[in-house]
Amino acid sequence: CSIDGPCLMTAPPALTPAAEARRALRQRLLSARQAWSAGPAAHAAQQALADRLAAVLAQLEPMCLGLYWPVRGEFNPRDIALAAHAGSGCALALPYASKAPVEMRFRPWDGSEPATRDECGLPAPSSTQTVQPDVVLVPCVGFTTEGFRLGYGGGYFDRYLAAHPEAVAIGVAWGLGRLGPQELQPADHDQPLVAVVTESDTFSV
Repeated sequence: CSIDGPCLMTAPPALTPAAEARRALRQRLLSARQAWSAGPAAHAAQQALADRLAAVLAQLEPMCLGLYWPVRGEFNPRDIALAAHAGSGCALALPYASKAPVEMRFRPWDGSEPATRDECGLPAPSSTQTVQPDVVLVPCVGFTTEGFRLGYGGGYFDRYLAAHPEAVAIGVAWGLGRLGPQELQPADHDQPLVAVVTESDTFSV
């Protein structure tokens, strides 16, 4: 804006009806998940999902496991990752997301509390070294049994998986995030998952 004239604010581009519907669905699922995660059922569900996920990882035997730092009522994969590291010696990695350019890379993680944060404000390893996990755990706000995922809208995981099609992408979700195909239509940029693991089911695609 000019000090000599009025400020002309540029309005953000209007969302398409499909994008608006996704945003509303995302907010509904996040609100439901946060309320559920504070209740008594969440503790038992955490252990049940951990058991299922451990069984999946035992079959996959990753050389390097990419995981995520849990937020907003997500399943916490830290103990499972550390157990996989102790049992098979697989390396561990956490993502580092940047905003310019919009991209995500994985950095080696030693299992300790991350010492820094990425450009999205999430805990991340301070090392600038990057690695390419052969198995990636992908957090889901919502999912379909056909292997499509609703995330937070930033597209970081989809971009990463599109650039690394060799990575085995395993969705991690709570059962309350399950959606029918009529509720979540995949967008052009959506990358399908190989499987989705919840506290009660493992959906292989």
